[in-house]
Amino acid sequence: MTRRALLVVDLQNEYFPGGKLLLVGIEAAANNAARVVAAARAQGDLVVHIRHEMPGEAVFTPGSHGAEINAVVAPAAGEPVITKNFPSSFRATELEALLDGHGVEDVVVVGAMSHMCIDATVRAANDLGYGTTTVHDACATMALEFGGASVPAGQVHAAIMAALSDAYGAVVDTEAALAR
Repeated sequence: MTRRALLVVDLQNEYFPGGKLLLVGIEAAANNAARVVAAARAQGDLVVHIRHEMPGEAVFTPGSHGAEINAVVAPAAGEPVITKNFPSSFRATELEALLDGHGVEDVVVVGAMSHMCIDATVRAANDLGYGTTTVHDACATMALEFGGASVPAGQVHAAIMAALSDAYGAVVDTEAALAR
């Protein structure tokens, strides 16, 4: 049997109403993520929470309310919490050692932001040899601008999920993730 881990990436208060970087659809995504977390716990999968911190910055400031993991997906007792300072959850963290120490072969990824930390984490996981599944409706992002054009959040999200599904693993909705 393949050992699987769920990576709950950056579902922190900064992205929710009252935070400094409100994401489009964050509450629905977090509710879906909570369902995936509950299923992973019930199946005995390793659940790893990832927190982004940015020392000296106005967002994700260590010790701030915004840097705290949102209550909807709060870690249970004994679940590891990895703190990172870069988009990839693997860069300069103990995540790979933790996964390898548990014999993990496949990771399921939920969280924020689709175009940044989800993208970087899924690609890094794939590059390190883990099988990946991204639960697209348990992820959220924001609108972006490039070259004078505004790109709506839905299009940003769709483009990232399309790229991930093309070469970096499965991309499924919550219902399909729960059925696995």
